[in-house]
Amino acid sequence: MSLTHFDTKGDAHMVDVSDKAVTSRIATAEGHIAMAQETFDIIAEGRAKKGDVLSVARLAGIMGAKKTPELIPLCHPLPVTKVAVELTLDPDLPGVRIKATVKTTGQTGVEMEALTAVSTAALTVYDMAKAVDKAMQIGGIRVTLKDGGKSGRYEA
Repeated sequence: MSLTHFDTKGDAHMVDVSDKAVTSRIATAEGHIAMAQETFDIIAEGRAKKGDVLSVARLAGIMGAKKTPELIPLCHPLPVTKVAVELTLDPDLPGVRIKATVKTTGQTGVEMEALTAVSTAALTVYDMAKAVDKAMQIGGIRVTLKDGGKSGRYEA
């Protein structure tokens, strides 16, 4: 198996998907942001100075998915048909678990859009709470589901 974003000379290039079939595609990604208990309590109780952290982060994740080809150099612009971002408070971290699901009908998948949605949402939580906790840690970002297209289904 070879890396698809390099040509025979080893130069980076955008993969030609023009001969691929247009199919329904879906991808799901997850991640989390861990924080101090005090920060968790501030977010959970809605006391953050910048506002409703989870609502803003959800919107940021949706926006991030839509902006993916502007951020990832070799990513194809796709007609994204759905982006759902779920943020769940997890007292065991303590922190926030993030899940993003992205759908399209196209010639290539939306894994990058799902990963970007999770990353953008996590970065937004950090931005909104950094005044009280600069030690927050973002992690666990990965694709958990990819379906559609020639390579079929992948589930973590």
